Amino acid sequence: MGEQKKKSSGFFKKVVKYRTLLLMLLPSALMVFVFSYLPMCGLVMAFERFNYSDGIFGSPWVGLENFKFFFASGKALSVTRNTALYNLAFIGINTVLEILFAIVLSEMAGKWLKKLTQSIIFMPYFISWVVVGSIAYSLLSYETGSLNGILESMGIDAINFYGEAGWWPFIIIAFSAWKGVGYGVVVYLASILGVDGAMHEAAAIDGANIFQRIRYITLPSITPTVITMTLLALGKIFRGNLDLFYQLVGQNGMLFDKTDVIDTYVFRMTIAATDVGQTVAIGFYQSVLCFITIIIANWIVKKKDENYSLF
Repeated sequence: MGEQKKKSSGFFKKVVKYRTLLLMLLPSALMVFVFSYLPMCGLVMAFERFNYSDGIFGSPWVGLENFKFFFASGKALSVTRNTALYNLAFIGINTVLEILFAIVLSEMAGKWLKKLTQSIIFMPYFISWVVVGSIAYSLLSYETGSLNGILESMGIDAINFYGEAGWWPFIIIAFSAWKGVGYGVVVYLASILGVDGAMHEAAAIDGANIFQRIRYITLPSITPTVITMTLLALGKIFRGNLDLFYQLVGQNGMLFDKTDVIDTYVFRMTIAATDVGQTVAIGFYQSVLCFITIIIANWIVKKKDENYSLF
């Protein structure tokens, strides 16, 4: 009893001591609770035939019927595969480009040139996906697209991008990299600038050229950042970027075979006013896959080096 009293009194003393910091934290904690934890009560709808008259906790219980509908629809495997493969491509290609640009910027001479280059790379991150979708249409339209205009001027037949699904994995990956790489560059550039400059100076004195310094000093120094960013990305590997896919592809059914991901499939089900329980079930399935993926990835990293794991 005495130990419990000491622990409780110690806890309250810390609350009083750090009351200002805790009050500053309170709005963020409330926001996370309201938007991240409170909605978890709605997961029960995944096991119900939800209707608005009975509400969340009064609707008829149907068990796993909503999940069975998703897997029986024939779309479960394709949208899950597309979501995972696209995100793996985003992680791999974007990470390589982010590290490459960050290293180039860190080694670039000229303060103003460096700032200008960084601004140009970072600028697309602030462009809305709605605008990006319009840019894509202006480039790829069969009749008025700039790219087809260039091809025709070279004597090459125009390509119907919006009618041929095979082009779209490359188009989506390219636009994702163009828009998202700038943000990652900032993260990796900050990590590179945190490397002790004395290490580079010592290596240069010993005769190491720029490529050797990058290989043996820069890359090993930013490895923890790379692993952390990759693990965080893997936690969302089964979550597609709805803005990206919907704004670039829209409701073009001819492209769904190569571009449909879990999020766009759920979105179409939702606006079609089908059973809400079925869409919640798919979202629950998506979250479970993400959870399993991050647990496995973190376990593998922990086996290799415990210091690099997230938890």
